[in-house]
Amino acid sequence: MSKDLTNSSLDRKNILNNNFAIQELYEQVGFYGIKFEGKYRFTKQQVANYFEVDSRTIDRILENHKTELEQSGYEVLVGSKLRQFKDEISDYLKIAKEKIDVSDIHIGDINDGNDIIVATIIQLYENEIDSLGKTSILGTFTYKAFLNVGMLLTGSEKAQKLRSAILDIVIDVLNKKLGGKTKYINQREEEFLPSAIREFNYRQEFTNALDYYIVKNKFKYGQLTDKIYKSIFKEDAKEYRQILKLNTKESVRSTMYSEVLDLIAGYENGYANYLRIESEKLGRKLSLSEAHSLFATYEQITEATLVPLREKARSLMASRDLAFRDALHEKLKEYVNEVSSEDYEKFLGDRSMDLEKRLEDNKDVFNRLKDR
Repeated sequence: MSKDLTNSSLDRKNILNNNFAIQELYEQVGFYGIKFEGKYRFTKQQVANYFEVDSRTIDRILENHKTELEQSGYEVLVGSKLRQFKDEISDYLKIAKEKIDVSDIHIGDINDGNDIIVATIIQLYENEIDSLGKTSILGTFTYKAFLNVGMLLTGSEKAQKLRSAILDIVIDVLNKKLGGKTKYINQREEEFLPSAIREFNYRQEFTNALDYYIVKNKFKYGQLTDKIYKSIFKEDAKEYRQILKLNTKESVRSTMYSEVLDLIAGYENGYANYLRIESEKLGRKLSLSEAHSLFATYEQITEATLVPLREKARSLMASRDLAFRDALHEKLKEYVNEVSSEDYEKFLGDRSMDLEKRLEDNKDVFNRLKDR
């Protein structure tokens, strides 16, 4: 699915929240800065110079997208904070020049990779050292804010190239982390395994209830399962498979996020109990049409309780699948939101890498999940 970063604030936010991609971009793009308070900082003129535009162009971007750029790290420094920033630059340049030990720096003559970075930074800041010393107010861009400008800036060839690089690197990072298997990114979350096991157990209770309390009918399992799916995320199993491009042998639930599995388990457990109560009250098994009617009643009874959980599940599914799997749930478009930095850490970070061990420890459970 093609992305136009200049027009989509959602796509911009999803990239800027992906700290793994940001780190890769910093290493590959080659626009290096001095760290201040834990973040690389750049001046307006440096950003303008990089994109080969007039500083007034950056002013217009700031004027039109002030809140967004502040959220990505743009900050105006004054007073003691500005003095500290200036001191940081002076100290860095002094130490860096001693390290490089050349009076006239030519980056092409330097072989060491770290020295190239240092030399680049010296050149970047030395051009402004005099003007920085005189200013009493200074707008600064973090690296994320610099990328944000590149996503917004039209009419700059370098900005256009940066946007292309950003999209390529975001995909590369996902592929490196996942080995190209975005379809099962949900399984990398620490909570997936316990949620899948819980849901498996409640699924057994649900299918037992369909056996005990509904007359024999080969369609009841699929139809009533689809009732639950459509109630939670507006799609039946067939629609879900098509969106995620699952083949007939791939388990639908093995691709679902823990929050969705937990909610499915809640539906299965509650509806199974509702079927039992109604069947025992009538003293007989229910027809499939009665079971469908009872599900509608069950939805009405539980509506107030389930709405907050359902809204959360829809938003997480729609947002994560669009960002991680490039899959749009058309019926959930209104629920698409940005994916948080915490979610990127949850699915791509170090703790998610422990899943292989968890899968090995619970191999039998997952074989049953895959085969059902």
